[in-house]
Amino acid sequence: QLQLVESGGGLVQPGGSLRLSCAASGFTLDYYAIGWFRQAPGKEREGVSCISKTDGRIYYADSVKGRFTISRGNTKNTVTLQMNSLKPEDSAVYYCAADRSPFCGLGDARYDYWGQGTRVTVSS
Repeated sequence: QLQLVESGGGLVQPGGSLRLSCAASGFTLDYYAIGWFRQAPGKEREGVSCISKTDGRIYYADSVKGRFTISRGNTKNTVTLQMNSLKPEDSAVYYCAADRSPFCGLGDARYDYWGQGTRVTVSS
């Protein structure tokens, strides 16, 4: 069974950091483009960052550039999203997703597999 599981969410104060992980079972993440998405209450899901399969090309939403970093984790079969300088507007449920295509994008329609999400709350 193909499965993605996110972890690392929680409550953090503004300016703080969190590190989200996306772990796969049943398939190898190295063979997929991986995206991170988020959805806040009452808002549409938006692409945050993604990393391509073939050339490691990376994209970030303008709202997180310079603060978030996506990487294929040192732990096998994981992708991490390091989030620094967090703001209250970063609060959302964060999802990782896998796409069979070689190149990633921040549109969610292209992704084949999704995790259940991990909640991030940025509040003082």
